[in-house]
Parts: sequence; C-alpha cells; structure tokens
Amino acid sequence: MNASLQNDVEELGRKIKQVKTELHKGIVGQDEVIEAVLTSIMCNGHVLIESVPGLAKTTLVRFLNATIKDSSFQRIQFTPDLLPTDITGVNVYEEHKGFYTIKGPIFANIILGDEINRTPPKVQSAMLQAMAEREVTIGRETFPLPKPFLVLATQNPLEQQGTYPLALAQSDRFMFKVDMDYPAEDEEFHIIDQNIDVKRLEDFGLEQCLSFPDIFRLQEITKKIHISEEVKEYVVNLIDATRYPDNYGIKAGRYVRWGVSPRATIALVLAAKAKAVLAGRTYVIPEDVRTIVYPVIRHRLILNYEAKAREISPDSIISEIVKMVPVT
Repeated sequence: MNASLQNDVEELGRKIKQVKTELHKGIVGQDEVIEAVLTSIMCNGHVLIESVPGLAKTTLVRFLNATIKDSSFQRIQFTPDLLPTDITGVNVYEEHKGFYTIKGPIFANIILGDEINRTPPKVQSAMLQAMAEREVTIGRETFPLPKPFLVLATQNPLEQQGTYPLALAQSDRFMFKVDMDYPAEDEEFHIIDQNIDVKRLEDFGLEQCLSFPDIFRLQEITKKIHISEEVKEYVVNLIDATRYPDNYGIKAGRYVRWGVSPRATIALVLAAKAKAVLAGRTYVIPEDVRTIVYPVIRHRLILNYEAKAREISPDSIISEIVKMVPVT
C-alpha cells in the first residue's frame, strides 16, 4: 500500500510541478501565490488573494484555466449594484414556453471573483452556499455546481471607500488568504517583455497538464497522506494558541479578540498533507504545517481594536505562535 501510494504521490507531484512550470511562462515570480492556488486545488478549497491592482491576479487565473483540460472559466466583477441573481441565475417566464432557468456565471469550474469586497453582504452571501456546499438554489430548485469547482477571489487593501468587509462566515469559507506583493526588481525586467498586454494568451504556448480525473485523484491521494499523532498534536496546539494565547506565553495574545474555528484545524491538516505531496512524501512533517499555517490562519484570526490602532498584523501574531508552540 505504501509503495503504491508513493508511486501515486510521485506521479501526481510531477503533474503539479509541470503546471507550475506552465504558469511561470507568463507569471513572473509570485511563487507563494501559485503554490497556494495549486494546493487549494489539491484540497478542494478556495483562495482569497489580497493585493493592489495590476499584479497579474486575473492573468494567473486565466493561465491556470488554460492548463486544465476541458475547464470552464468565469470572471465575476463585484460592484455595489450587483444582485445575487446576477451570480447564481434566475427563473424567467416566456409565453408558450413557461418557466425555465437561466444559470449564472457561478456555473463554471474556475471562478474569478474580482474585488469581492466591493459588493454588499447580500450579494456576498450568494457565494456562501456555492463555496461551502457546491450547489446553488435558484427559485425552488437546487442545482449542483460543476466539479471541480474553485473560487479565486480578490480584494484591494488600499481603498476603503465603497467597500464592504467580508463577513466572518464568508471569509472562513476561504481555505487560504494570500497576500500578493510587488515583484522584485530583477523580476520587473522580465515583466516588461513577458506580459499578456504585449502577447496573447495563445502566444505563451501553454500545455494542458491536468485533466479532471487527475484533479479528483490528487484530492483523494492528498487525503490518504499519513499524519502522525505527534504532528496532529502540534496542529491542535497551534490552533489552541490562537484561542488561549496566555497558556503558551504569547505576549501578542493581548491583541487577539477571537481565535480561529475548527474549520481552520481541518484546513491546516489537509493543506499540510498537500505540502507533503508536493515534496514527494507520503507523510506530514512539522515543517509542512509551519510553512502553510500563515495563509490558513491569517484571515480567520480576529484582532481587537488595539491591534488595529497599533497596526498589528495577523502574521506577526502567527509568527510568535509558531515560535512559542513547541513540536511535541
């Protein structure tokens, strides 16, 4: 069984690395973001990307879609006047035809939700059922969404006017939150010559490396990765430290209002298993947990007003948690 699992891990790991290579044909740098997106596919999760405009978020999603055979892609531009039915779909009536359903853009394999915080909570909530249950209710009928189904949502951290912060229930549905940063100076030179404004998508010669069966197999293999009781205890202690920081001597705990939910525990274990697959292993080590804990926890950690006033970031608190919680 272990030999068979190891062979599967190595084979599928090569496919993921090939996808990463294809994405780098047009995406310069941004390794953390690319790895988070690929990990989310392996874990059947969703990703929230926060960055200023112009850092190739849309390009990344288009390239990802181009590497998956038979994948469908939809972009939803969230605006203040958007309605829930603009996303999910609507029942319409025509004479001599009766009632029928027009499905919205949510019915696709890969969804880019651009500037999700620019639309009111009523519209944001239309995404909740889709992201959590992979189905959408239109009128009195419930429709399953295509499989696989991945939501990559973006938000701009700079502009606050005309935005609506994501509800905690909504942000908790994202497996990862990734901060997309400016490229390095040497990467900027490559961007000048290698960008989608100069070239068409077809000019990059992207190969379709993944099929739907590959993705479903990846998700199943990821679940089978072994995690020892010691590593499980380490995960539980990291999560517990967000809720009861004083028990672990975490000084920055004074800035935490609420710790993370059990959904974070599940996500952290599954993401660590995916990291093990990417490393070619059939078992999780503590380093897998440490490298993925930031994007799993940063959007689930609720800080108090003092933290906001002092501009304390969730990442600085997570860093202290990782430092203070020992590996058992």
